[in-house]
Amino acid sequence: MYTRPLARLIEQLQRLPGVGPKTAQRLALHILKRPEEEVQALAKSLIDAKQQVGFCQVCFHLSADPVCEICRNTNRDSHTVCVVSESRDVIALEKTREYMGKYHVVGGVISPMDGIGPEQLNIQPLVRRVSQQKIKEVIIAISPSVEGETTTLYIGHLLKPFTLVTRIAFGLPMGGDLEYADEVTLARALEGRRELD
Repeated sequence: MYTRPLARLIEQLQRLPGVGPKTAQRLALHILKRPEEEVQALAKSLIDAKQQVGFCQVCFHLSADPVCEICRNTNRDSHTVCVVSESRDVIALEKTREYMGKYHVVGGVISPMDGIGPEQLNIQPLVRRVSQQKIKEVIIAISPSVEGETTTLYIGHLLKPFTLVTRIAFGLPMGGDLEYADEVTLARALEGRRELD
């Protein structure tokens, strides 16, 4: 149906998360309509990002430098560390502009079914960091799936001897109806309740 180079482009685009066959076709056809210099700039930015972006040596967040901007920022609270599973979680929390501490990205969740144990994650560097620095609080912000709960409990158990360990409250989204919320979400919403101001 497609000429071979176009079919290969569609096939590659389909490998991206959330991109199905129709979206891949639409993107591929759009790319073909763009001027060649735009397409070359896109290709170059993909290659540059792959070659230049790595992980921060301190928190394991994505960074083009050995130490990321958040870890280098002296205005942030270095006594509080928020533990997340992926860099996209750091980005989501940063968009709130509420948290002013540092981060630690563990790189996933414990999932024996997928062959991911604690040793495949950045958990030991976190334990070293917390035990060697004056960390007053570790906030665990890992999604409440079965694997997320396992990871949260495991990390909490390792860190409790060194510091206060808390977790973010999970609850209902703004505009959400109670009748449509699942039991786990409702339970978390009740657990995370706080006094009215």
